[in-house]
Amino acid sequence: MSGFLEELLGEKLVTGGGEEVDVHSLSARGISLLGLYFGCSLSAPCAQLSASLAAFYGRLRGDAGAGAAPGAGAGAGAAAEPEPRRRLEIVFVSSDQDQRQWQDFVRDMPWLALPYKEKHRKLKLWNKYRISNIPSLIFLDATSGKVVCRNGLLVIRDDPEGLEFPWGPKPFREVIAGPLLRNNGQSLESSSLEGSHVGVYFSAHWCPPCRSLTRVLVESYRKIKEAGQKFEIIFVSADRSEESFKQYFSEMPWLAVPYTDEARRSRLNRLYGIQGIPTLIVLDPQGEVITRQGRVEVLNDEDCREFPWHPKPVLELSDSNAVQLNEGPCLVLFVDSEDDGESEAAKQLIQPIAEKIIAKYKAKEEEAPLLFFVAGEDDMTDSLRDYTNLPEAAPLLTILDMSARAKYVMDVEEITPAIVEAFVNDFLAEKLKPEPI
Repeated sequence: MSGFLEELLGEKLVTGGGEEVDVHSLSARGISLLGLYFGCSLSAPCAQLSASLAAFYGRLRGDAGAGAAPGAGAGAGAAAEPEPRRRLEIVFVSSDQDQRQWQDFVRDMPWLALPYKEKHRKLKLWNKYRISNIPSLIFLDATSGKVVCRNGLLVIRDDPEGLEFPWGPKPFREVIAGPLLRNNGQSLESSSLEGSHVGVYFSAHWCPPCRSLTRVLVESYRKIKEAGQKFEIIFVSADRSEESFKQYFSEMPWLAVPYTDEARRSRLNRLYGIQGIPTLIVLDPQGEVITRQGRVEVLNDEDCREFPWHPKPVLELSDSNAVQLNEGPCLVLFVDSEDDGESEAAKQLIQPIAEKIIAKYKAKEEEAPLLFFVAGEDDMTDSLRDYTNLPEAAPLLTILDMSARAKYVMDVEEITPAIVEAFVNDFLAEKLKPEPI
């Protein structure tokens, strides 16, 4: 276990009081579940979470665990086997830019933190787990590194006593079990979904992008059903009142989890680690995720010819999928799209290395550390070049890391598969020197 933890967190962590704790001591303490708490001292929601999380942490670990330094007892002789719920440790991963503010914020934390100086490691963790909002809390299996739960905030709210520890994912059919509604009041059992592709739609009437997507999604749903495909959508509301839910649901021809079933709505949010809306998760008939980018797919494929939207290794950059540039490092190959077939040839050039990277990380049940794009010539691409201060050359091979405000550029006359693979491998091995965006 310590090998994985040291690779993830480095050799040392610190307590709120500034004492160093060896990462390898976590395995000696029998830690089985690791919580990564992403936050910042300047965020009021983070301050609120820290207070509720401290109470939660204390209840799960017992008074001794909450009151003592988080590293206490590590390396002691034949300690008694810890109660399962005490096998939890939390590590704070900060985005603070001021060390004094960071110190003031972590001082009262009963858990551990990455040292302030570990800015590069913090950024890698933000990218690895695609953190887009703070506060965020995710739980990992401390032995395998597999993500157990992406939305720990809901765990604290829904299971304050930790009775469901360690909060591992459950099958979709188990989480969705129960009655579903149509907007005419008809009720159906969730078993009616068997054999169908399912879109799980997290949305709310108060959210303008949600209402815009719903209008497009209604047409997509109609086209897919008319084509004879077995497809159903389940609306999981984030509306602030039942009246708003009913008004919004009246526009939808599909099913919904009853608004009054808050526990089931929350479990679905936990299952898929929802960090923002609108989000459309598309599942195969066995309940396995096909894509978490249903929103992008629906907007890019208005005729639904590519349903059920299995992910493509390489995407053509567009207005609708450009938001993914903010999710983590992205390889972007800029080409002169005025040449016939240039974009398609560029995609074919990148695809083998993209497939190799995706397969490697899928085998480890991890998300790939890079997304892959080809960018032609349009206003959106011009804006991206301007924002990132890239040269006008084409072809131009780049890796853009928006969260780190960093870019890596390879400007050569001819781009070959070997050049792309070497560029990607050097990036993943941290051999490339970043330029500021």
